[in-house]
Amino acid sequence: MTALQGRDVLGLADLSADEIHELLHLAIQLKTGQVNLRCNKVLGLLFYKASTRTRVSFSVAMYQLGGQVIDLNPNVTQVGRGEPVVDTARVLDRYLDILAIRTFEQKELETFAEYAQIPIINALTDLEHPCQVLADLLTIQECFGSLAGATVVYLGDGNNVAHSLMVGCALMGMNVRVATPSAYQPNSLIVDRAKQLAVNSEVTITDDPKAAVKGANVIYTDVWASMGQEASADARIPVFLPYQVNEQLLSLAAKDAIVLHCLPAHRGEEITEAVMEGSRSRIWDQAENRMHAQKALLASLLGAD
Repeated sequence: MTALQGRDVLGLADLSADEIHELLHLAIQLKTGQVNLRCNKVLGLLFYKASTRTRVSFSVAMYQLGGQVIDLNPNVTQVGRGEPVVDTARVLDRYLDILAIRTFEQKELETFAEYAQIPIINALTDLEHPCQVLADLLTIQECFGSLAGATVVYLGDGNNVAHSLMVGCALMGMNVRVATPSAYQPNSLIVDRAKQLAVNSEVTITDDPKAAVKGANVIYTDVWASMGQEASADARIPVFLPYQVNEQLLSLAAKDAIVLHCLPAHRGEEITEAVMEGSRSRIWDQAENRMHAQKALLASLLGAD
């Protein structure tokens, strides 16, 4: 994966279909022990938002590669006291080998990429969550053997996960249907981009969850109120209730359909306990695959022995 060395990954469209295929192949090799890469580098984690899976999976992945991790908590660094992003970026560039950032605005991520020469990874912004979707694609490939032609349905809020999922599915030749309430549809620019990238596949936006789920291979959901939207969480529940992933809705999907959730989950809201713990759930495999997909990404961006 020398083609990725030194590059930024700010969104999934920064990668080509071939590069994603190679990343997933490397992730499987790392997961199964077919290869054992070493990468004696330093990863910085600059997280303005709370995190469990992203923080831990990146850390463990880097440690397993033989590298080191520095947690740059904004609350105990000068960035939390208002140091300009351009100054922070230029300083961290001289200390670190790679930097993963979890923040609110995509523009802040782009500024870091502009002023730092080291690779910058989007570990989540309000616009995209590309590392999550690399793990999602890895999970789907493990379940079905291939990606092209599969139909993925996302139900709920048209948020950052929905955005990256649309782009990722479009790149990999997968049909993607996003079913959301009309007032919560995904960013129209991301929808247009996904449709441009789609090859022999379809990108569909609808407000009809039953029509979206019919015959689908993968049913995917996320919380109805993302970080920063907690104040509107209760008001959203009656609006989003028809989009709940429950056994009745799941019965409309293909017989071998699987269920994914990027976590954390609000059981009884966007997904029922029965479905989350049921035989079709691949949620825990999906969570584990964050580490394997990100390990492949880190090794590819940094170069490894």
